[in-house]
Amino acid sequence: MRLGNRPIGRSRSMTRKGRTIRSILASAGALAVAFLAALPASTHCDTLDGPVALAAQAALEKGDVTPVLKWVRSGDEPEIRAAFARTLLVRGKGPEAKALADTWFLETLVRIHRAGEGAPFTGLKPVGSPVDPAVRAADDALAGGSVDELLALVTKEAASGIRKRFQEASERKKHAEHNVVAGRAYVAAYVDLVHFVERLYQDATGTGGGHAEAPDEHEHQRGHE
Repeated sequence: MRLGNRPIGRSRSMTRKGRTIRSILASAGALAVAFLAALPASTHCDTLDGPVALAAQAALEKGDVTPVLKWVRSGDEPEIRAAFARTLLVRGKGPEAKALADTWFLETLVRIHRAGEGAPFTGLKPVGSPVDPAVRAADDALAGGSVDELLALVTKEAASGIRKRFQEASERKKHAEHNVVAGRAYVAAYVDLVHFVERLYQDATGTGGGHAEAPDEHEHQRGHE
């Protein structure tokens, strides 16, 4: 499907269009082939088979930016809309231009999405990249409509982590007063235990730093016009 082809003249609009095409082609890089090979799957937000990439593919095929707007904050929406419009303009220039333009848009979208999470953008990850088991379990839980397996996985790992650190600290505590070296070994194990359970508790109660909140979570009730 050819999208975004709009009649243009051969004056200044043609010159601007040429500059836009050259800019996108130059910045897209060698990820176009991987993007075209992306397959539907539940992975993470910076992978070529992740939810952000799938939303981008759907948006580009429909010529409608709406499916990707939920992945960015409202303040970043104008930049995404502008990038989407530029991509539609270029992708009608042929298969190679389409692939490069699509990849450029995906890079832009993922970079802005991750910035909204407070996370760095280190590049798009190829299809099939390893994904944290908890992330995959969360995706699978949402896809299947049941939280049971996700809850079992996280609970098991959290309990295992607490038990391991507790046993280490408890054993070292027995020798903490023998000498300074043993005392410091106990303190190190104690700090590891306390920080671990503190992070778990803060994440569970929402009182810690943890993962950044979803883009403009407080605006969900307003939606997009």
